[in-house]
Amino acid sequence: MESEGALVVNLEAEGMPVCIVRKSDGGFNYAATDIATVRNRVAEFSPDRIVYVTDERQQLHFRQFFSVCAKLGITAHLEHVWFGLMRLPEGTFSTRQGNVIKLEALLDEAVRRALDIIQSSSTDMTEAEQQKLAEEIGIGAIKYADLSHDPQTLIVFTWEKALALEGNSGPYLQYAHARICSLLDKYAERLPGRDPLRNTLTLDAPIEKELALKLLQFPATVARAAEAYKPNVLADYLFGLAQAYSSFYQQSPVLKSEPAIRDSRICLCAMVAQVLQQGLTLLGIATPRTI
Repeated sequence: MESEGALVVNLEAEGMPVCIVRKSDGGFNYAATDIATVRNRVAEFSPDRIVYVTDERQQLHFRQFFSVCAKLGITAHLEHVWFGLMRLPEGTFSTRQGNVIKLEALLDEAVRRALDIIQSSSTDMTEAEQQKLAEEIGIGAIKYADLSHDPQTLIVFTWEKALALEGNSGPYLQYAHARICSLLDKYAERLPGRDPLRNTLTLDAPIEKELALKLLQFPATVARAAEAYKPNVLADYLFGLAQAYSSFYQQSPVLKSEPAIRDSRICLCAMVAQVLQQGLTLLGIATPRTI
């Protein structure tokens, strides 16, 4: 309908203000371009679902836009995945105040800190290998710091949280994976050619059963994270799995156990390594075998 020369859609019945599609001066806005774009995508790709990712301030726009699309007969499922803003402890990021943290600087600092830790430990790595590992750890820390938060919550940025290399962090999970890989390598030295994942799995101790049950939750967790558009669901699971494995390892000797128990427990360890690797890969985080 036209209103004072503008083309609008009345959304009063849906409890929203009118959606302006064409302004009174003949100009077009985001609503117009979004409508044109979605119609083109539906015609060209016939998608079942279209996901829009923006910050929290665009919620009204997308509610209006989706309502207009429904009136136009668009049947594809339209989803708005919004995320909370990131702020500094003293207030909002502002280019005018000069307090914006550039991603390039953040990544460089993360890699530098990781490299300092690597170089301070005794290592036989070459300089190139150290740099590669520092990038995997530093960038992994940044990714995990972001993805481990509920995306719809406010995040207060601090360098300490963003670059955490301990606790509930990407490097902690990378280190847990690397430790298991080291254990698997020692097993392979003793029994070359043996695939731990083909060993008979016997779950006698309660801690073994607890860890196995945690592993069984992985597929459902991935599905739940995808359906909710919340990577933090997967991150929380991986951290819980790493903690469960740590408890198991402290209570259950692996390589020093008698052969049947050793083979069963190393199978469980290999499963944990596999899930940690797959889960971190889904989050875009590398899983080096040596840290």
